[in-house]
Amino acid sequence: MPAPDKLLVGLIGAGIQRSLTPALHEAEAAAQGLRLHYQLIDLDTTGQGVESLPALLAAVRTIGFAGLNITYPCKQAVIPLLDALSDEAAAMGAVNTVVHRDGKLVGHNTDGSGWRWGFARALPGADLSRVVLLGAGGAGSAIAHAALRMGVQQLVLVDSDTTRASALAERLNALYPGRRASFTPDAGAALAGASGLVHATPTGMDKLPGMPLAAELLRPDLWVSEIVYFPLETALLRAARALGCRISDGGGMAVGQAVGAFTHFTGLQPDAARMDAHFRRLVAERR
Repeated sequence: MPAPDKLLVGLIGAGIQRSLTPALHEAEAAAQGLRLHYQLIDLDTTGQGVESLPALLAAVRTIGFAGLNITYPCKQAVIPLLDALSDEAAAMGAVNTVVHRDGKLVGHNTDGSGWRWGFARALPGADLSRVVLLGAGGAGSAIAHAALRMGVQQLVLVDSDTTRASALAERLNALYPGRRASFTPDAGAALAGASGLVHATPTGMDKLPGMPLAAELLRPDLWVSEIVYFPLETALLRAARALGCRISDGGGMAVGQAVGAFTHFTGLQPDAARMDAHFRRLVAERR
């Protein structure tokens, strides 16, 4: 559909004041001759949690937002409040993009496609024979689907919440042939013989510094993909780089998510390379 000449969109989440998403969307819209305002709706600033979502979504309908991005801790809690889900969001059980159109709120998920976009750019030809995925939450679930769709032969989920990881593995095996997904709480066992590692937990963020696993488990022949982008070089990537591992930083997924969401919001195809270059400039300025 053709884009209107002015749009209001936003992001609901906790601790999002440093998000680069508003700048990415506003700059790309301006480059395409579209006026777009991107509003942060930070639950941390109001002392609220997911219980505020019904009121916020009612306001979205009333005020006339064109759409929203959704991040932690709301990606799954928002689902019962929506009018419909895309097939991808329904399969993943998580929503990171909501489109408001014709009076309906429709949930989408660009996490998986965003991760895949960044991964393909950073790690072309990566060995997909055995991949370990740390984290089975909203982002991890989306990446798990994307990984199996792109041809990962064995996907091992690692999460301290074994019930959540087991349930995700079963959902994946029901959807994709070959029962290629499994789970374990033991990162060391999972990484034995692995070709790659994807990290999909908040560990390593500025407010949650540290390593998501013991550095001794990394090997030079292992590629490492990160989703955290504040900082862009996490402790995990620093350790992996020191060993000579091929790496993909969290910036690729951040830009890939924004590319997909921009299309959902506006009906326009963004210039992905331009958005990526803008993202890298913003990160360098903040550093």
